[in-house]
Amino acid sequence: MAVVFEKPKSLTDATLHYCPGCTHGIIHRLVAEAIDELGIQGRTIGVAPVGCSVMAYDYFDVDFVQAPHGRAPAVATGVKRADPENNIVFTYQGDGDLAAIGTAETVHAAARRENITVIFVNNAIYGMTGGQMAPTTLPGQVTQTSPYGRDVETVGYPVKVCELLSNVDGAAYLERVSVNNPANIKKAKKAIKKAFQNQIEGKGFSLIEVVSTCPTNWGMTPVKALEWLEENMLPYYPLGVYKDIYAEEEAK
Repeated sequence: MAVVFEKPKSLTDATLHYCPGCTHGIIHRLVAEAIDELGIQGRTIGVAPVGCSVMAYDYFDVDFVQAPHGRAPAVATGVKRADPENNIVFTYQGDGDLAAIGTAETVHAAARRENITVIFVNNAIYGMTGGQMAPTTLPGQVTQTSPYGRDVETVGYPVKVCELLSNVDGAAYLERVSVNNPANIKKAKKAIKKAFQNQIEGKGFSLIEVVSTCPTNWGMTPVKALEWLEENMLPYYPLGVYKDIYAEEEAK
């Protein structure tokens, strides 16, 4: 009988703690598949901060470092610079981490063109801490701390990370993807693998933003959450490549 699917070697057998319908499991699998296919499992070191990803060290069968909230890019910088020829370093961060308390670390790691890979999960809400408004919460979106919807006149507009970093000269590769359907999952896998390949080739800072769901804190079923993502998040956070300096150079 032909084998059509196997669990990636870079994932452990641990049971995920994520809520039913959460897309973190899909993203974990895509990251692990990229690591397997590139043959870098023994060289890879992950960095996870505080957030839903805080227990990622239980799920990836690679070395892992725990970082303080928002500081994953800074920790990843140190790990990478300690052995730049051998270490393949990635961070796995949510929007309440990367786009809030960790904004400075993200921007300056990109500005320095640190040769790391950042996996950024954007579900427009603080997941682990109970569903508060996040920097990426949509205008009018209801959360625990915006019960009448996000009021941009009071709290400002959402932070669009790929658009922001596209203006940072040191950023090498930025792409926004989603995992809401099979076609987009396939594109997300390709982008994540390219981000790791860029690091292997020494091309510098790569960030993949994955537009995701949080059914529990959105107060929706998993199916409804996927529909809400497509109808509301994707128009505000359009998918696509926001910067790829090497592709741009090759096109000239």
